[in-house]
Amino acid sequence: MVVLTATVVAVAPVAPRPASAIAHGEDAADGAYRFTARLTMTGLPAAGGGTRDSWCSGALVAPRWVITAGHCFRTPDGRRVGRTVAGRTTVTVGRTDLGGRDGYEAGVVAVRQADGADVALVELDTAITGVAPLGLADVPPVAGEVLRLTGYGLTAADAAAPTQRLQTGEFTVGRVGTDVVETSGRRPRTDTSPCPHDSGGPYFRERADGTAVLVAVVSTGPGCPHPGPDFSARTDVLGGWIADTVDPSPGPVRWLSAGVGAGVVLLSAALVVLRRRRAGGHRRSSIPQVGGRMRR
Repeated sequence: MVVLTATVVAVAPVAPRPASAIAHGEDAADGAYRFTARLTMTGLPAAGGGTRDSWCSGALVAPRWVITAGHCFRTPDGRRVGRTVAGRTTVTVGRTDLGGRDGYEAGVVAVRQADGADVALVELDTAITGVAPLGLADVPPVAGEVLRLTGYGLTAADAAAPTQRLQTGEFTVGRVGTDVVETSGRRPRTDTSPCPHDSGGPYFRERADGTAVLVAVVSTGPGCPHPGPDFSARTDVLGGWIADTVDPSPGPVRWLSAGVGAGVVLLSAALVVLRRRRAGGHRRSSIPQVGGRMRR
């Protein structure tokens, strides 16, 4: 059940469950969307004892930082935590085909959970300077807007393993909540949808000048594939927290990605604005969440 308040909806998943790769999506072109990250968690403690492996998707937002879903780092009883949980957690960036050798790999040294949103920032043990980070949107999504999603999850709910090839698709924004946004498949099919292990995958706005900016990350939704909405965590409302986390030093920030094909440029003024906006705090959505499963 979704409760509408005027023109804004607060959406919150009641019994979330993990998400996989994009079902009924399409292969990304070689070298496209290189900021997309694949998180591999080896040796996760299992609820019934023993260990298991799992994966999430994400995006490089600074040379040493990847953004993903907060629930990608949780204990066997489902509590989100600000640390790695698996015996080993690695991140791959800039590799369209995971069977290749291009791109970069790094370990994870720290996890920072957002307050009240299903979003986490992951600090890498090595700076990745050969891939332009994905820029950060400071304009909220609006109903009817088209966003693109990329991810390395399953391509069907019953798939044996996540895809080795980066998947992508277009989605239409539905209702927009305080910290959650609805998205529904648009292209290549109306039932294009995120799957398990797409958790944390970036929904981004492709602009006319060829740049791209992050709007949300995959959080929860029904089984895949399916028509109708999934629920993603907005990142445009977390700009100040992101800026302070990736560069905690006072004064102007030194970088921000200009977009898909651009290098890292000096846009310190933009992040100064984001930091100022953070002073107002982040309010949790008052809207009940819709039942779904987390996509890890």
